[in-house]
Amino acid sequence: MGKKVVLALGGNAILQPGQVGNYDAQKGNVETSAKSIAKVVNEGHNVVVVHGNGPQVGQILRQNELSKEEVPEQPLPVCSAESQGFIGYMMQESLKNMLPTKQVVTLLTMTEVDKNDEAFNHPTKPIGSFYSKEESVELEKSKGWVMGEDAGRGYRRLVPSPEPKSIVEVDTIKTLIDNGTLVVSTGGGGIPVVRDKDNQLSGVAAVIDKDSSALKLSEELDADVLMILTDVPNVYINYGKPNQEKLTMLSIEKAKQYFDEGHFSDGSMGPKMQACIEFAKLGKTAIICSLEDAAQALAGNAGTQVIGK
Repeated sequence: MGKKVVLALGGNAILQPGQVGNYDAQKGNVETSAKSIAKVVNEGHNVVVVHGNGPQVGQILRQNELSKEEVPEQPLPVCSAESQGFIGYMMQESLKNMLPTKQVVTLLTMTEVDKNDEAFNHPTKPIGSFYSKEESVELEKSKGWVMGEDAGRGYRRLVPSPEPKSIVEVDTIKTLIDNGTLVVSTGGGGIPVVRDKDNQLSGVAAVIDKDSSALKLSEELDADVLMILTDVPNVYINYGKPNQEKLTMLSIEKAKQYFDEGHFSDGSMGPKMQACIEFAKLGKTAIICSLEDAAQALAGNAGTQVIGK
């Protein structure tokens, strides 16, 4: 019997390091990703695809900046929505071409966050263009942005990265996949929204970690498997050192031990392993593997698997 799988694509599935991000390059990468997703679908599994959007939102923000004298600038939630739309279109077209009898839908997705999340008091996520120190001071005054230096390359806008509270469209996603539709949703972690006292939603300037949102979606869908696809075939401890060790099957306890020992960096494998540990606590299986190995990993023959009891 097929499994319900939330499949989270890493950024390299859309834009490879060193690529400038034109349409043809991104579409080519998406078509390669679609081949691996199609293999999973052809095994009889129901799939929801979650994807990153960092470089794409950065491009949209840069377009805003360069054209602001001619075209009104758009707020960050709108830029996030734009990225969901055009990435979703590329994925939907590619998947439909490979799975012509399958219904494929891109769903514009909002992710609710808590307006009192402590992350709003400590913006840490750099986005958009680089500025000089003088320009950053002016932007702090004129726009109220929080600015910070980014790895010695200049100053960038910093926005909060709150934890996802719920996926707003989860019931619609559930209905679609229960009817056999392949759904592309929660792109870039979802458009961050908060609720006011009257239960009204409004977008906020924030960025949600894609793997955290994939975990939340997996929980709310009661998915069987959370699969996070990366550019490496396995998770490693002592990565890049002479005593580097490949991890295959892990208990929750062992995975947490390695996590607590600091084997997984915050900006790379850390959030992925944290999401896998939390999902495995539900008694389910979480997998980290390469894009190419997705189908084999789902069959238990590749990747790093965190097994819940």
